[in-house]
Amino acid sequence: MAGNESYRIVVGVDGSEQSRAAMDWAVEEAKARGGEVLAITAWHFPYVTDALGQAWDYQVFQTDAQSILDEELARVRGRGVQISGRIVQGSAASVLVEASRDADFVAVGSRGHGGFAGLLLGSVSTQAVHHAHCPVLVFRESSADQPGRGTDTAD
Repeated sequence: MAGNESYRIVVGVDGSEQSRAAMDWAVEEAKARGGEVLAITAWHFPYVTDALGQAWDYQVFQTDAQSILDEELARVRGRGVQISGRIVQGSAASVLVEASRDADFVAVGSRGHGGFAGLLLGSVSTQAVHHAHCPVLVFRESSADQPGRGTDTAD
């Protein structure tokens, strides 16, 4: 990371379990390295309008995004690491790629659809991996959370 002496980890926050896992890792990693965490929640207007053609109220999106970020910041405060948050209007992928310019690491969940669908959709982690200016760690759903695979031998 050029021009900044502090180790910074950027985390994409959308309210999903994977996003929380990314935040937990980032906090522990920043603590171990004496660094800081920047939590980012991105939001954007949908590309469609409702059946009546009414425009979306941007304040609703901004408020929902702020609630998601505030909840996550409250969950991880007091862990001995400097943590700041930012709400950014734009696609989650482009926002995280831009933030990666000033980061040593980006941590994201593999799937969005957390507390507010549309903040970090499935392709976001892929875009971050391919376009970020620093390493990216993607947190996937744990195998314990996935349905079992194999042969059912129950009688």
